[in-house]
Amino acid sequence: MALRLPEAPPEPAPAAAPDEDGLPGGGRAARRKAARRRQGRRAGGGQVPAAPEGGEEPEGPLSRVEARRRARARKPGAAAVVSRVVGEMFITTGVLMLLFVTYQLWWTNVRAHAQADQATSSLQDDWANGKRNPGAFEPGQGFAILHIPKLDVVVPIAEGIDSKKVLDRGMVGHYAEEALKTAMPEEKSGNFGLAGHRNTHGEPFRYINKLDPGDPIVVETQDTYFVYKMASILPVTPPSNISVLDPVPAEAGFTEPGRYITLTTCTPEFTSKYRMIVWGKMVEERPRSKGKPDALVR
Repeated sequence: MALRLPEAPPEPAPAAAPDEDGLPGGGRAARRKAARRRQGRRAGGGQVPAAPEGGEEPEGPLSRVEARRRARARKPGAAAVVSRVVGEMFITTGVLMLLFVTYQLWWTNVRAHAQADQATSSLQDDWANGKRNPGAFEPGQGFAILHIPKLDVVVPIAEGIDSKKVLDRGMVGHYAEEALKTAMPEEKSGNFGLAGHRNTHGEPFRYINKLDPGDPIVVETQDTYFVYKMASILPVTPPSNISVLDPVPAEAGFTEPGRYITLTTCTPEFTSKYRMIVWGKMVEERPRSKGKPDALVR
């Protein structure tokens, strides 16, 4: 056989030019995929929008029924309402109690001190002008001034032991009712009985438990200073024990007639369950014309 030249190989088909996404063209599936990507970039500024967290689709507008259901779910339940009301009641009660305590422990003292100071000044002015004379006094009328130097007490003494007319006004009251009638200081024998608050309303007898035997107790009247010396104390006794006001109070240790003074007040503090009693014995009767006794000038 004769020789012949070799045949040239067939030229390969030209490759398809890559499209905009760098994918080779020519495939229908590839073109569709590239088209979807381009559409996604246009819608999201070049980025495919991220799905909501948790894979849930964003909610659309709520229906009226759903909106009402959710509004009811947000309202507090009956238990929450009750607990809120109870809490507000406790707060209100606490505020009212605080106001009451402030009134009792502070304001009553402020008012009583002012009333007692005014009564003392009025009494001293009347003495200076000669408007009062020794003798019988009307219930609630001031007639003397009590001095307890150790306790820095200077308080008017009024006739009677009525709470509203005497004791609550910051004054000390003289036992003058028939059943509990006691002597006056100028009498030559007897027991001058006095009552006063220990707490609130001026509390003139709050610290009489701190008196010691020999401490002076002075009663000042229009004409005379009557000086007593504290003799003894009875820390606790029932309110019914009126024998402490006897002309010769045996529980004080006195055995014979004399000129005595008895101070009575409530105990323990802030209660009226029992009474505390302090007794004294007169050691000096000094006319005002001779000046103040030593107990008031030291």
